[in-house]
Amino acid sequence: MTTLTLEIEPVAIEVSVTDKKLVVELEDGRSLAIPLEWYPRLVHGTVEERQNYQLLGEGYAIEWPELDEHIGVEGLLAGRRSSEGQQSLQRWLAGRGGD
Repeated sequence: MTTLTLEIEPVAIEVSVTDKKLVVELEDGRSLAIPLEWYPRLVHGTVEERQNYQLLGEGYAIEWPELDEHIGVEGLLAGRRSSEGQQSLQRWLAGRGGD
C-alpha cells in the first residue's frame, strides 16, 4: 500500500458549490470538482448557506458555519467522502425542520 506524500500543502483560494459539484480552486492552479452527494450537509443546504464558507488555516480547510460542515483540502485530494453516519445526518436534518 502506498501513502500519499504531498510535495506542498494544498491550499484552497476559492470555493463554489453548484447543485451537483463542490469546486475548489487551489493556490497552485489546480481545480478540484467533487460530487456534491459526497457531502450530504451541503446537498441539504440552501444556496445562501453553501455560499457562506470560510477558509480555515490559510486555506487548508473549508468551513460552512451554518451547516456545521468542515472539509480539509488534503482529504479532498485523497478522495475522502463525508464520514457522517445516517443517524447523525437525520438528527441534523430534524434540527433544521426536516429540510
